[in-house]
Amino acid sequence: MKQLLTILSIALLAACQPKQQTTEETKPEETPMVHNTLTEQQQAEGWKLLFDGQTTSGWRNFKSDQIGAAWKIDDNALYFDNTVTDGGGDIITNEAYENFEFMLDWKIDSCGNSGIIFNVVEDEQYQYVWQTGPEMQVLDNDCHPDAKIIKHRAGDLYDLISCSTETVKPAGEWNQVRIVSNQGNYEFWLNGTNVVNFTMHTPEWDAMVAGSKFKDMPAFGKATKGHISLQDHGDKVWFRNIMIRTL
Repeated sequence: MKQLLTILSIALLAACQPKQQTTEETKPEETPMVHNTLTEQQQAEGWKLLFDGQTTSGWRNFKSDQIGAAWKIDDNALYFDNTVTDGGGDIITNEAYENFEFMLDWKIDSCGNSGIIFNVVEDEQYQYVWQTGPEMQVLDNDCHPDAKIIKHRAGDLYDLISCSTETVKPAGEWNQVRIVSNQGNYEFWLNGTNVVNFTMHTPEWDAMVAGSKFKDMPAFGKATKGHISLQDHGDKVWFRNIMIRTL
């Protein structure tokens, strides 16, 4: 009887021991992200691509029907090459937009500066996109001199409103942007965080513009719709996954 109890005790202990894995644990493979495409859900929600990853179709220089040679395709991104001495300039969407949700990814070269400008009015009386359109700043906050100026840092409504918190990634890393325009109310999102909110076309908006560097530009921030622009500020910058849906 004692021998039987001993055998049962050994068997019970063996059953309680964790099983040793004889093979390596296999993890499910992650599906690699395919850039510059829309998911079925995005298509159902009304999103449209503004960059196909292969061509510059849908974009052109401000007040031109062509796009400059400095804007290239590089590693599935729309890229501004500052080594090209001729053929730069700010580019705009072919279409103008009013109420919309807009998204893209950007990365900037070390010490670089660029911007995303909206409500751009294309007219012979304007020489530059920023004479009419407000800007979401694109910047290397660690190196560019503008980072020392309040309201000039990445994600800011340039020269008007600072980000509520800093979420920008270092130069050379991708950042995700979302801009919402809805009946004059705007939201800036950077890397998943709502960093700026404002309302245009109000007395408060006019007072804020009057206290900024745009005070002598009578058309700045007046338009309720316009083109979206990617800025040539003389530095290398990349954009991808550019998409929009109307609201």
